[in-house]
Amino acid sequence: MSESPDVGSPNKQTIGESRDTERKLVAAPLEPEDFYYENGLMVFTAAYHLKRGYCCNSGCRHCPFH
Repeated sequence: MSESPDVGSPNKQTIGESRDTERKLVAAPLEPEDFYYENGLMVFTAAYHLKRGYCCNSGCRHCPFH
């Protein structure tokens, strides 16, 4: 196997920073207005999606970005 050509490139650093940002968003505790349960499944509200700030393209029921 050959060494990856992008090792040490600025793009690698940007990708890592992006992952750190995602971890911070996921680590935030959920508030009662962020979700409810329906038939045993957690359903995120529009308030949660707006706090998250982007669409995950999973077809969420209350997605305010579509």
